Amino acid sequence: MNICLLHQPLKRCLSARFYSMELNAVVKKLEELAPVSLAESWDNVGLLVEPYTKKELRAILLTNDLTEEVVEEAEHRGAGLILSYHPPIFRPLKRITTSSWKGKIVARCLEQGIAIYSPHTACDALKGGVNDWLIKAFDCNNVTPLQQSTKAPLYTHQVTMHLSSDDEALTLGNKLKRELDPSVSLIIIGGSQVVVQCKERILPDIFTQAHTSSCDVATQLSISKLESYPAVGYGMGRKGKLATSITMQEAVSKVKAHLGLPHIRVALAKGSNMFSQVKSVCVCAGSGASVLRGAKADLWLTGEMSHHEVLDATQAGHTVILTDHSNSERGYLANTFRPLLSALLDNNVEVLVSAKDRDPLEVM
Repeated sequence: MNICLLHQPLKRCLSARFYSMELNAVVKKLEELAPVSLAESWDNVGLLVEPYTKKELRAILLTNDLTEEVVEEAEHRGAGLILSYHPPIFRPLKRITTSSWKGKIVARCLEQGIAIYSPHTACDALKGGVNDWLIKAFDCNNVTPLQQSTKAPLYTHQVTMHLSSDDEALTLGNKLKRELDPSVSLIIIGGSQVVVQCKERILPDIFTQAHTSSCDVATQLSISKLESYPAVGYGMGRKGKLATSITMQEAVSKVKAHLGLPHIRVALAKGSNMFSQVKSVCVCAGSGASVLRGAKADLWLTGEMSHHEVLDATQAGHTVILTDHSNSERGYLANTFRPLLSALLDNNVEVLVSAKDRDPLEVM
C-alpha cells in the first residue's frame, strides 16, 4: 500500500525516492538562493506561471530556454515546475491562445498543472552565479563584478531627535517602542538622543508621538533618507587578472573545454594574433556588450555582440570571444545551479536538467 502524509508542506511517499514539496515552499527557497531584488529593472523574474490547482512537486526541470519540446519533456519526466533561465514571458501577454508558440506553452503548462519560474538576471548578478561560473574558464585572481549591485536598506528613512536629558530620551524612546510597529521601525536610544529608522509611511506617526510627548524635541529633530549600499561580490559581469598569462590560443581552448563547445567565434584585437598574451579578462554571460563596454581587459568573453560592437571592441584593443547567447549560460544550470538547488531543497525534490534544451544556432 502506498501511504503518503497529506496536507503537509513536505511529504514522502514510501515507494518514492524523493520527498515532495509545495510550490510556494520551493519558490521561497529559490528567492533565498537568487533574490529577485538582484534582477535588472527591465527583467521579468520570479514565479511567472502558477497553476490554479495546487499539487506537490516531485521534480523540477531546469532549462535555459522554454520551448514546446521542453514542456513535453517536463510532462514525460513528471516535473511540476520548470525553471527557465530566460523568462518565457517577457513582454506583456494580451491573450493566451494557441495561435503563438509562447501562448501554447503557457496554455499547456496551465492545463498540465506545471508552474514556470525564471531567475535570469538575478542569477547573472548573484555571487556564485552564472558570471562567476563563466570566468572559471580561466585561473583568475581578484574576481569582481563589472557593474556593482546595490542593496536597498531595510528602512527608508532615519529620524534623529536630540533631547535635553538622558531621562527625556529614555521616556520618549520607550513611548515610541510602545506605539510604533516594530516590523517597520528600529528605535535606538543612546544618551540624550533617540534615533528611529523606519519605513516612510510611519513618519507622520513618529512626528505625532514626538510632539505630543512631554519632552522638548521641537528644536532638535532631523530627518534623512537612507540610501542603497554596495552588495560586495554581486553585480553584472566579472573581471579578473590571470594568475599566469596565457596565449590567446590557450584561452580559446580553455573556453571550449569549460563550455563543452566544439566551436566558438574569435575576433582578434587590432595588432594581436593567436600567440598574443592574455593577462586580464572580462566576461558577461548572454548578450554582454552593454556590460563590457569600457571595461579594460585583453579578452572579452560573452555570448553575443553585434557586428559594430565587435568592431568597436577590437579597435580598442580587446579580443572578443563569442559563444552564442545561451551557450554562455547553459553549463551553469547543470554544473553549478543544479547541485546548489538540490542542497537548498535538502534533496527532497528531484532536480533535472533538460535534454531537449539547446542553442537555436549551430555551426554547420
